[in-house]
Amino acid sequence: MTYCLVVDDSSVIRKVARRILEGLSFEVSEAEDGQQALDSCLMRMPDAILLDWSMPEMDGYQVLQRLREFDAGKRPKVVFCTTENDVAQIAKAIHMGADDYVLKPFDRHILTEKFGQVGLV
Repeated sequence: MTYCLVVDDSSVIRKVARRILEGLSFEVSEAEDGQQALDSCLMRMPDAILLDWSMPEMDGYQVLQRLREFDAGKRPKVVFCTTENDVAQIAKAIHMGADDYVLKPFDRHILTEKFGQVGLV
């Protein structure tokens, strides 16, 4: 079973993502901030990460940068999640090692497509 970590400071977004991903047969865990995400990755590296861009304390870019510094951190497929349709921000995320991005709000169809594009569905 593919293991996905959902990282978002919004409990609603985490709950929606969890339901969708579990419906796609993913095993899912959640982190509400960047530090929790990194701690979770150190305990068990996920196959995929749905990563929020805008979080307090440590944003998604910082999480992605630190994640990719771990030996095993190069393996997870990272789908960046943002409310901004800013091409520069999306390009920065891809340049830093994100595999794809999704705009909020998302639905089952969008997550199926995005995780399918990174080879997980």
